[in-house]
Amino acid sequence: MRLLVSIGVAFAVPAFAIDYEEDIKALLKQRCVSCHGALKQKAGLRLDAGSLIHKGGNDGPILEKIILRVSSRDEEERMPPEGSPLTPEEIAALDEWISNGASFSDDEVVPGSPESHWSFQPVKRPKIPEVKDKAWIENPIDHFVLAKLEEKGWSPAGKAEPRVLLRRAYFDLIGLPPSIEEQDAFLQNPDLTRVIDGLLTRAGYGERWARHWLDAVRYADTNGYERDATKPFVWSYRDYVIDSLNSDKPYDRFIIEQLAGDELPDRSSETMIATAFLRLGPWDDEPADPATDRYDQLDDILNATSQAMLGLTLACARCHDHKFEPLLQKDYYAMVAVFNPLHRPRAGRTELAIPAGTLKEVAALETRDKAINHLKEVFEQKYLQSGKSKLPRDVVTAFLESKTKEQKDLSKKNRKQLDEELAAAMPQDEINQLRQNRPDLPRAYTWQEKSNAPPKTHLLIRGAPGRHGDEVGPAVPVILNSHQFPAPSDYSSNRRLGLANWIVSRENPLTARVIVNRVWMHHFGHGLVRTPTDFGIMGETPTHPELLDWLAHWFVHDANWSLKKLHRLILQSNTWQMASNLENRAYLQSDSENRLLWGQNYRRLEVEAIRDSILAVSGKLNREMHGPHTYPSIPPEALEGHSDPEAIWKPLDEKSASRRTIYAFVKRSLMLPMLEILDVCDTTQPSPGRRVTTVPTQALNLFNSEFSNRQARHFAARLKREAGPNPVDQIRLTYRLALCREPTNDELDSIGNFLETESLEELCRVIFNLNEFVYSG
Repeated sequence: MRLLVSIGVAFAVPAFAIDYEEDIKALLKQRCVSCHGALKQKAGLRLDAGSLIHKGGNDGPILEKIILRVSSRDEEERMPPEGSPLTPEEIAALDEWISNGASFSDDEVVPGSPESHWSFQPVKRPKIPEVKDKAWIENPIDHFVLAKLEEKGWSPAGKAEPRVLLRRAYFDLIGLPPSIEEQDAFLQNPDLTRVIDGLLTRAGYGERWARHWLDAVRYADTNGYERDATKPFVWSYRDYVIDSLNSDKPYDRFIIEQLAGDELPDRSSETMIATAFLRLGPWDDEPADPATDRYDQLDDILNATSQAMLGLTLACARCHDHKFEPLLQKDYYAMVAVFNPLHRPRAGRTELAIPAGTLKEVAALETRDKAINHLKEVFEQKYLQSGKSKLPRDVVTAFLESKTKEQKDLSKKNRKQLDEELAAAMPQDEINQLRQNRPDLPRAYTWQEKSNAPPKTHLLIRGAPGRHGDEVGPAVPVILNSHQFPAPSDYSSNRRLGLANWIVSRENPLTARVIVNRVWMHHFGHGLVRTPTDFGIMGETPTHPELLDWLAHWFVHDANWSLKKLHRLILQSNTWQMASNLENRAYLQSDSENRLLWGQNYRRLEVEAIRDSILAVSGKLNREMHGPHTYPSIPPEALEGHSDPEAIWKPLDEKSASRRTIYAFVKRSLMLPMLEILDVCDTTQPSPGRRVTTVPTQALNLFNSEFSNRQARHFAARLKREAGPNPVDQIRLTYRLALCREPTNDELDSIGNFLETESLEELCRVIFNLNEFVYSG
């Protein structure tokens, strides 16, 4: 240990060697490259590559000056000028590296201009590489993976066992384990392609993969903030996503409907419900600063669109040009201009959903409602206010509002009385108009454009709503390309439709790459790009860039944006079918994160799949689809402090609560503890993938929670009912249902001994906690 003395301050320097890539380059990238990188070079200085650091800037070499500048106490001199100063440890690391010659790798790649960044280049189909081991190849994916392995002289892991592949396919595609009958059928005829095709036709596919999309678009059933009110009819968007995936709606159409379903020429109830995507974010029903809140709402839409669909962090350019990406503040507000015409339907603090349908259907409904309101006023003035009516006001009102259920509930006596009163109050043609059926349109939780004349949008200086800069029109980021927005229609600006068409255009270099990478991530645990919402300069480069581009090009041009075809291609590859026993020490030492894909990753299931599996093996899974959310059981402690717990969370209805977890109520201020403990995503922002933690409370929840105990009782009862009283038969059935395999002889012995002193219910709770139960092999 030695001391570094700079400007009268002593810093202890560690005796261990400093690594340029891990210690220095990472530090400079985080703290310095925003002003001294490929995007911006203050004082002509770049610090994003070793050769450029040695070269210096406009004032010549800077190695001897770096420590003085980063440790200066003069705020005019200290670097970096913004943010906190470097820590003593960071300064010491820099000094150690410089003192030892400031070495760097001879083959370090110097970053090019922003325009040359890989993700901004057109998607072109690369040539499929040749490989030596042609027998291992199942489809083009394997060529790209094996070619990289053979470059290192490595071999891929062997194929996983049939039962493992079956269970993996079921969890990957529908998020549930195969039944015993399905296991037996596969083992007798191990045709994985047939299984994959069958799973892709099941309703469970949409339920499984809709959850991945809902994570990416920040779905929740409530607004968040203090009151955290329920979003009306927002569940219809969740159902839209499920149905779209099950019908294999082309991904480009899927995107267009969510951004601009109300602006489409073939607008329908379905496409309007799709635009709830725009309104899924948190909303403060009583903001302290309404002007800032308005821009926060627009920022939420912009951020979700740019991350989920484009893999860009455009929201970072709200107050100034992006520090690390070639995204300008003007780009940000040009995108704001796309969404600025939107208005949030509400009555004060109360959010409203609006009728969803074609323009003709909605217009007919509005005309009908206006007529009804007029006739209600007439009847009110002529009859109810005079006190002549012998019927309760709510009975008359229900009829006048054409509420079908209330009309059917009218007794014959009340119906006769109402007819008499109507006849005395108004002409027969008006009575006939009242009795016409009201158009039955679903409700959409969405924004509205009230006219085709959009408001002006200005760049906000430092992001402050009161400080207007230049006026900006709708545009896409300059770094990508130019785009012509369509003219307004008779009722809308058409700006969102223009943006949507650009996002899914074949010239857009990002969209196909982003979704292909995300699908790959959910099948392997990591994407080919490991920063799935950041394909920019600060994001990671692909581990297999040629494979990513081949898949993106194939997805658009061969699969015609079909997600099911993409799943089928991936799962039929030997790459996906490899075993997950990543135990090769030489490979691990060189590639501990399995970036070269020399085996399949051993992955923990998401909490939804874990909970659904528990329900499936206990025999209590309710397969009812669609409709309003359900309320799973929640610990009383979670409701403590609320004056009206039943208003926060409804009492348990076990049958309803036993539906798949995608239908569970997602309340931003009160997340279901089981979901939170097992790493459900942050619903306030786009979340492309789940983080995976390992903490004691997870095992405690799976072993001791009210839900686990109740399902263990159901599971034990099922075992007794279906296997009979013989413990060996019960153990075998337990393993087949929960783990999709027969128990070994050692397991039969040990669990048999366990059951001599413990109950079958206790065994079920143990099974819920096995790694084999909560991991996909």
